[in-house]
Amino acid sequence: QVQLVESGGGTVQPGGSLKLSCAVSGMPFSFEHMSWYLQTPGEQRKWVASIDTTGIRSAGATSYANSVKGRFTISRNDVRGILFLQMDNLKPEDSGVYYCKARNYDHWGQGTQVTVAA
Repeated sequence: QVQLVESGGGTVQPGGSLKLSCAVSGMPFSFEHMSWYLQTPGEQRKWVASIDTTGIRSAGATSYANSVKGRFTISRNDVRGILFLQMDNLKPEDSGVYYCKARNYDHWGQGTQVTVAA
């Protein structure tokens, strides 16, 4: 059974930091391209960042939405099956529920809420 469990959200002031985690089970995590998405009220989930597998060809290549480039860092621990998102210099527009997802699986976790407010 595929499970994705996001955690690490919270409330921070603008300029603050958070590190999100996504524990993945029920799939061959090390072989999966993984992404983070953000959903805000009334809007569709939007892509935030992705990380490829750490094989010879892809070497864990990362990509980011322009809005978070230079502030967020996506990483993975294939041994523990965990995806991370380090979020620095947070802005109010980063607020919302963050989800992780594997490209080849149509499963979502419950998400973790991030609120950036003074």
